[in-house]
Amino acid sequence: MMYGTPKKCPVCGEELVITQMRCGNCRTAISGEFRQCRFCRLDERHSEFLIAFLKCRGSIKDVEKELGISYPSVRALLDSLLRELGLDGNTAAGESPSSARMEILSQVADGSISPDEASRLLRRN
Repeated sequence: MMYGTPKKCPVCGEELVITQMRCGNCRTAISGEFRQCRFCRLDERHSEFLIAFLKCRGSIKDVEKELGISYPSVRALLDSLLRELGLDGNTAAGESPSSARMEILSQVADGSISPDEASRLLRRN
């Protein structure tokens, strides 16, 4: 049985380093330190959002319908995804940190993220 790759260390929450890879056919093994690609490190929520965003060709209205969430939730997920990928350039232009915090709290209120995830995001902002 194959399991999904863990995204973060279950103890400290930091990025995991892959130390061995093996061919499923001939069983050749390669040891070393291998970093996961940016997209491989995304949690399931961000991966699902990215797939929906691409499927909808970036139309936020279509993503709202696809995922059944509000505009502020789509926007907050997009901002969160950009931060995860290191593409945010800090806070979005014209957005104050307090409005970013409000969006995170809005996501908790509509159930799109857990309080634990909100706490993690708020510590970053």
